[in-house]
Amino acid sequence: MADPCHPSPCGQNTQCTYHNYRAVCSCLPGYFGNPASYCQRGECQDHYDCGPSQACRDYKCVNVCSGQCGINAECTARNHVPVCSCPPQYTGDPLVQCRRVDPEELCHPSPCGQNTKCEVKNGVPTCSCLPGYVGSPLAGCRHECESDYDCAPSQNCRDFKCDAACKPGTCAPTANCDAINHRPVCTCPKGHFGDPYVSCRAECQTHSDCPSDRPSCLGEKCVNPCSNGVCGVNAKCEVRGATPICSCPRDMTGDPFVRCRPFEPQDLCEPNPCGENAKCTPGHDNTGKERPVCTCLPGYVGDALSICRRGECQSDQECRHDQVCQNYECRAACTDQCGIDAICSAKNHVATCSCPPGYSGNAIARCYPDSSSSRRGRIYYYNNKKREVPKGQ
Repeated sequence: MADPCHPSPCGQNTQCTYHNYRAVCSCLPGYFGNPASYCQRGECQDHYDCGPSQACRDYKCVNVCSGQCGINAECTARNHVPVCSCPPQYTGDPLVQCRRVDPEELCHPSPCGQNTKCEVKNGVPTCSCLPGYVGSPLAGCRHECESDYDCAPSQNCRDFKCDAACKPGTCAPTANCDAINHRPVCTCPKGHFGDPYVSCRAECQTHSDCPSDRPSCLGEKCVNPCSNGVCGVNAKCEVRGATPICSCPRDMTGDPFVRCRPFEPQDLCEPNPCGENAKCTPGHDNTGKERPVCTCLPGYVGDALSICRRGECQSDQECRHDQVCQNYECRAACTDQCGIDAICSAKNHVATCSCPPGYSGNAIARCYPDSSSSRRGRIYYYNNKKREVPKGQ
């Protein structure tokens, strides 16, 4: 018998099978369309070919929430799966229908325990104990106490409530109150005297009430503020009123709260008494007494006590070729370099002295007119221009 699928009567992207001797055409997996003519490739083959909020149905990516939840319900897609839920203020089966919640029905029946009241606040049933009752509103409330033993040791039971045994007015204003076994016990503070239920008086009210060995009245007690080692090693302590004053002796320095030590020369420069961009070194004044000496840092000039400014130069190379660097300033190289009537020329920061035409001698010291030129007058150069002074002038 001939195979009805050879040749295939089906279209493109299809497969042919035969059933009861008849050819049956179908689209290839992942394709859809008319298998008799043409099947086109599908958008997807499974859910993971689509976005997280989509599902693969009939080889197409569709909204996974489409038609999946009940009336008034909300749908959220999670990893290609629709999740139905009722929105806030609604209740019911989200797969069938959600209805608006009646706030009052949240307290009927009451979720609270005995001796409580139920109130709906912001759409939530809220339980609270009735006045005069304490406990867990969800489990049930009770009187706070029936006897003193239902309260803490520092309290006693009054009108079914635990109250402080040491209430204001139980003891004298300046007395101490301690609750022992639910009962108040009054005592005067240390250093005070009197009846703790009536009045306790202090050891002192002002410094004048105290003896010389305990000169300060602190907290209504006479104390010596310097007796507790408040000052450092080798420091001295003086009491002014109620305040201990720590200081180093005149011949010592340091932190009087830590340690005092003898002066050293470098202490003259701590802290630095000099100006900006200046350094301090220990030295002496005209009387030989030790003093800090301020000098400008290398490359700086000015008043070392106030401020030093960076100089114009530090080497000849930082000046013009006809200048030299002196005291961090660029100055003419010829200044005061040659003798009388001599000519000075500067190049590469070096001054060269020579006698002008008609003159001879030591250009470093003095140039003299030649005898042949003395009759004409004296010739000299000024600003590289030849000048002649008539004889006798």
